[in-house]
Amino acid sequence: MLRSFSPPVHFRIGVLIFAGVLMVGAASTVGEAAGLTFEQLAAMRSVREVEISPDGGTIAYTLRVPRRAGVDEDGAEWRELHVIDVMDGIDRTYIGGKNSVSRIRFTPDGEQITYLAEREGDEHDTLWAIPLAGGESRRLVSFDTAIKEYRVSPDGTTVAFVAKEPKSESREEAHDKGYSQEVFEEDWLPSRVWLTAMPPVDPPVVDPSAKEEQEEEDDEPRALPLEGSAFNVRWSPDGLHLAVDLAPTPLIDDRYMHRRVHVVDASTGEVRARFDNPGKLGDFGFSPDGARVAMVSAADPNDPAAGRLMVAPAGGGDPVDLLPGLEGHIKAFAWRDPATLVFLSDEGEETRLATVGVDGDGETSHLISGVEEGGVRVPVMTGLSVSSGGDLLALVGESPVHAGEVYTMALREKVPRRITDSNPWLRDVRLAPQEVFRHQARDGLELSGVLIRPLDAGDGPAPLILSVHGGPEGHRRNGWLTVYYAPGQLAAARGYAVFYPNYRGSTGRGVAFSKLGQGDAAGAEFDDLVDAVDALAAAGIVDPDRVGVTGGSYGGYATGWLATRYSERFRAGVMFVGISNKVSKGMTTEIPVEDIMVHTRFQPYTRWQFSLERSPIYHVEKCRTPLLIAGGTDDSRVHPSQSLQLYRALKLIGKAPVRYVRYPGEEHGNARAAARDDYARRLVRWMDHFVVQGNTDLPPWELENSHAEE
Repeated sequence: MLRSFSPPVHFRIGVLIFAGVLMVGAASTVGEAAGLTFEQLAAMRSVREVEISPDGGTIAYTLRVPRRAGVDEDGAEWRELHVIDVMDGIDRTYIGGKNSVSRIRFTPDGEQITYLAEREGDEHDTLWAIPLAGGESRRLVSFDTAIKEYRVSPDGTTVAFVAKEPKSESREEAHDKGYSQEVFEEDWLPSRVWLTAMPPVDPPVVDPSAKEEQEEEDDEPRALPLEGSAFNVRWSPDGLHLAVDLAPTPLIDDRYMHRRVHVVDASTGEVRARFDNPGKLGDFGFSPDGARVAMVSAADPNDPAAGRLMVAPAGGGDPVDLLPGLEGHIKAFAWRDPATLVFLSDEGEETRLATVGVDGDGETSHLISGVEEGGVRVPVMTGLSVSSGGDLLALVGESPVHAGEVYTMALREKVPRRITDSNPWLRDVRLAPQEVFRHQARDGLELSGVLIRPLDAGDGPAPLILSVHGGPEGHRRNGWLTVYYAPGQLAAARGYAVFYPNYRGSTGRGVAFSKLGQGDAAGAEFDDLVDAVDALAAAGIVDPDRVGVTGGSYGGYATGWLATRYSERFRAGVMFVGISNKVSKGMTTEIPVEDIMVHTRFQPYTRWQFSLERSPIYHVEKCRTPLLIAGGTDDSRVHPSQSLQLYRALKLIGKAPVRYVRYPGEEHGNARAAARDDYARRLVRWMDHFVVQGNTDLPPWELENSHAEE
């Protein structure tokens, strides 16, 4: 029997907010604050995951809650579990406080919510469940290593989960004696699919004296004998089979490029079918009748991103692209019924929600997109969950005036309904206008991006910050764009225009467009960035003599390139986890195969001179652009030596101000609250100091930080 709803859970009444209320460009009200501040950005909450119950009456979601930099113990954000009754709008916090909840799912009977978290003495993520009717969480599965993924069988009796194989006793003993050496890329342990019984809601009472004996008799999780390393697992509707994506090793390169979907016997692990999905792989899952497997796959091995919606018979066969002409990329999908899929796609700067039949000719039934629908601006959607009946949806949506929130709609409706308001204070902040800006590249290619205009336009064109996305197989949507590494509304409040270009090689415009930069690193793809600045200047929006550039990863590569090769065009650059030397980058990254297959298209040691000439380090003597370089000390994607090389060269030449900020323990991007806050403040101060104020000397190395002083 389920226990009644009880403390410490609290609730608030959530008012249903219709998308029509949130039209972009609405006039600001008297008393609004003058733009977004650093403190407000650091406090921004947003919805991460969304899951609708089988009957469609309840929506569970996880809420990102940032720690307060300089106040809370430093670390990554917390993630709360919230539950909403769709009819009355009541939003209850089921798990709040200092917890990080992920992988939320309803059990097949809809009576419990399962999730992963590290709680109450756990050493890593374990599997928990909380009754939907209320009550305390209980631990379902604890394992020797962290549980990365899991699914409960359709009949609710078995849990299949993915976890790394534990170290052997001999290996543990050797480590305890000081033998802690690492054998690079060889001493890995595979992740396996493990099966265990689902614990009963009300376990039988066991005599304390027999407790230890009872625990020994409990079934230990058993691993299926599958070759390779597993990442995700899905049950077939009849519970007899599992779909598992396997790669030869758990290395990042194999996860990116060599995962293939297998259908296996759930009791023996015998492989019944293997699908040769080409190249990269996204989500996958059985149809409601178990006859088919759908997957998001790359179009071919050289496709930069998994974005094609494919279906194959569950018994085996070649996956068929349901939308071969799609000039966009599939973001998410769910089965509506055995013959129909609901999907979300990125198309340009907007998203589209539609359905497609698996036996048809690629015809889709349009539901919603970011275009005007009866006068209402529909937010861009980034998450999707469908009820078991297939007619009720839960979505994660964002817009230029708010970060990710929960939306819901029935398939017969045309406008999603917003049902959360995670940052109510944001309504009182005056935000700058945002729009899609289109222009042509020098070779005539049609390009676009998202422009945030200055909050208060002054006399004449505004200073510009060019914010370049990474990948390059990424893109910017016309949604909420302000985060710690991309200044957006922070800079607009200070009088800047901020442009987020979707240069050639970006996703969101189909496979052909995403391949346009291959084999031509820093060529036409980065010329597009200069052309964007010229187009904005020609439109009278920005001042071409007051331009700064920033970006992370491949966007950091672009920043380094523009600050050196095109130094005369940029007053300042802020390069985050960026590439400076294409020769050494290709041989120090954790993704060398992915780099070759979908980016360079050649081995890094076969075209030495070309790789060198396409590196910012090659053009350092031209650099007069003040450059702030930053990154984590534990970055294995773009090795920290990339930052150090460029810093050292510019420092030795001594012709441009340069500073290198390192964040201890951070990887390819900052996770900790203090590191994020520090970087955001340094980025904007660098632009103010050099782009607007026109200084030529370095600002103080110490940063005045109100959080740290509290």
